[in-house]
Amino acid sequence: MFDDDTLTGDSKSDFSLIYDRPDPRDYYRALMPLEYQIPQQALPVFESVLAASERDGRPRTVVDVCCSYGINAALLRTGVDLADIGKRGTDPAREELSAAEVIADDTTFYANRLRHPARRVLGLDISAPAIDYGVQTGLLAGGWAEDLESNDPSPALAEGLREVGLVACTGGVGYIGRSTFRRILASVAEPADLWLAVFVLRVFPYDDIADMLGEHGLVTERWPGTFAQRRFADQGEFDAANHDVAARGLDPTGKEAEGWYYADCYLTRPAAAVAATPLADLVI
Repeated sequence: MFDDDTLTGDSKSDFSLIYDRPDPRDYYRALMPLEYQIPQQALPVFESVLAASERDGRPRTVVDVCCSYGINAALLRTGVDLADIGKRGTDPAREELSAAEVIADDTTFYANRLRHPARRVLGLDISAPAIDYGVQTGLLAGGWAEDLESNDPSPALAEGLREVGLVACTGGVGYIGRSTFRRILASVAEPADLWLAVFVLRVFPYDDIADMLGEHGLVTERWPGTFAQRRFADQGEFDAANHDVAARGLDPTGKEAEGWYYADCYLTRPAAAVAATPLADLVI
């Protein structure tokens, strides 16, 4: 039985093994049957945020936190959608390919479909194989396999983060928290000018991270609506998620009660940007 005063978002199924492979085929085989979709749901938000944050004519380098195999980078830089990526990743005709062959094939596939070749997306994840795949295929302009919850960034990561103007995340909160975001802000050259678009499963609070960002003069607002992430893998996820959202005072009806993880999106911007452009003007 759950303690009514304790959130149990860590009762999610353990998919850690699918992040430790040299290519993402097992990743897609595990997640696509669960109708994994949050990166595609997030794409219009990221595009709107990039357009608004780049109105001064200065492009913003993106760091995708908990980037896994670079799905957000693929969506942001190419004309491929998540359904295409998932179909490719689960194609039985590619089962006998070696990891090196998959990486070479995917490199060509994405290079031929670039829509925003100049858009720079960096990756941060604890999985070195996932980062290596993203960099080798050209989806990520750079990437680091580091745990900022436990450690300060390496000199290479700290240097890479200096240029970042937008932090993107589609579901990492819960695995990462305040410490990771604090260390990112400490490395960014202009933290008071940073934008963040972070999708957070409704089982997890975001207040402590938003409060920390506020200490740097950044304002956090919740994007209207909610966003489906994926179906629950089992009864344990269903029970835990429905317990957790109810414990947070949220209503799971039509969302978690229907068997889905749902996320809220939190947009963080400089106070001057909030004053100049209401959130409603950014919503597509």
